[in-house]
Amino acid sequence: KASIVLTDEEKSNVEIADFGKNNLDEIGLQLVTYINTERVCAKEMVLLPGQTCPEHKHIPTGTMQGKEETFRCRYGEVYLYVEGEKNVAEIKGKIPPTDVTVFHEIVLKPGEQYTIMPETLHWFQAGKDGAVISEFSTRSTDETDIFTDSTIVRETKIED
Repeated sequence: KASIVLTDEEKSNVEIADFGKNNLDEIGLQLVTYINTERVCAKEMVLLPGQTCPEHKHIPTGTMQGKEETFRCRYGEVYLYVEGEKNVAEIKGKIPPTDVTVFHEIVLKPGEQYTIMPETLHWFQAGKDGAVISEFSTRSTDETDIFTDSTIVRETKIED
């Protein structure tokens, strides 16, 4: 629906992240990473209707600064919540079944984008039709993702 074309190799490398919650309809996302070098990263993130990526921030580690990322909405509507004063009486998103603490709301529609600076708490959720988000960022590493909910597991574990 977003008219994004993936190669066969990219299709085979789609990652499904449920964050250890085993509740993919509400918590998680699907993503494909095009490039992730020492300096840049580009990926597509797909969220089902109402699906939420849990609240987190990207911290510095070693010689690496925290990740700076720009989200560009390609399809659907994205409810992005970042640090700052709550700017609406009632948020458009649904409070997810995980810990969230920031409620400064930014609504992204196709073609709109927002840049999140390092060490900024944020979470996001797809609207009623789901969403596709392009992410352009500095290097992405799981060890720099710090989640508000201490029960979050970043890497999906498949058990037999």
